[in-house]
Amino acid sequence: MSLLESTIKRIELQDRVWRQKATERLDKLTMPHWALGRLLDMGQDLAGITRSINPPVRRKAIVVMAADHGVAAEGVSKYPQEVTGQMVHNFVNGGAGINALARLAGARVVVVDMGVAGDLSALVQAGKIVSKRMAAGTKNIVRGPAMSRDEAIRCIEAGIEIVRDLDPSIDLFGTGDMGIANTTASSAVAAVITGCSVSEVTGHGTGIDDKQFAHKVSVINKVLEINRPNSADGLDVLAKVGGFEIGGIVGLILGAAAERKPILVDGFISSAGALIAKLLAPPAVEYMFVAHNSVEQGHRCMHKFLGKEPLLDLNLRLGEGTGAALAMNLIEAAARILTEVATFDEAGVSKAEQ
Repeated sequence: MSLLESTIKRIELQDRVWRQKATERLDKLTMPHWALGRLLDMGQDLAGITRSINPPVRRKAIVVMAADHGVAAEGVSKYPQEVTGQMVHNFVNGGAGINALARLAGARVVVVDMGVAGDLSALVQAGKIVSKRMAAGTKNIVRGPAMSRDEAIRCIEAGIEIVRDLDPSIDLFGTGDMGIANTTASSAVAAVITGCSVSEVTGHGTGIDDKQFAHKVSVINKVLEINRPNSADGLDVLAKVGGFEIGGIVGLILGAAAERKPILVDGFISSAGALIAKLLAPPAVEYMFVAHNSVEQGHRCMHKFLGKEPLLDLNLRLGEGTGAALAMNLIEAAARILTEVATFDEAGVSKAEQ
């Protein structure tokens, strides 16, 4: 049995007994019934995920999957491809948005080279990033599949391996990404899986203008016409129109779910990974928290397919795991409400009159 198959086999739904235990406690807290709303809902989820009334969430990591895309040659991004490698150096030096927000959240940032076009070997040898490199970027999906089916499996398994390497030292995972032209691949994934039209799921990415946007939509339509991915087969979608970093994110989600760890899904690219993870292992959705609703319009189609409501809506469109980092304190807040707020009986406070 392959690592992917064995991991999927281990993913179960949240434990309903532990969810009920959490509900019983939350119902008795010293506040009007369910007065902290979604924080209490999240407390139920954390208990069901971790099988504990005292869910551990303090040790956090944002895993930033980095890779390049051959479709960048089609002029779908405002930035040149070499920015991917340059930003990896920025992550390592602590100067990116994700570094600032991860420090605020008390989270570790783990950068993974899934297939960056530039040479990052010095960073790998220095132990500053992890190498799970598939190739120097995917193939141009306008001309055929992004990768082989075997490569799709391998990059998902690489993400699973990252979770295994970090576990049990991490309680709460967050997804992150870096890769020029990855919104193009993610829009293609979203259109295939959600059934929304290409124009509905495509956004302005790095800040392209309306003319460039129209070109991007035409490119994605051509990509789907040429590759014809099977919307019911997550591996086929990933192999034909995805990206190495998207596959890594799929593995990260599946790996966290198999280890019964909560995972915050960041933005548009991370959500493309979440869509594929749901196709491969539907119960994995119960381990996901959707961090935020991004400016990318296709994000809403993704959330609807996942059946998830975002925790934040701040007009973010950076990626990197920044939304996940911001939402981590909400997850910890939910755990603290569950464990630190006294019940009426414990505090000696009179209950509401019936």
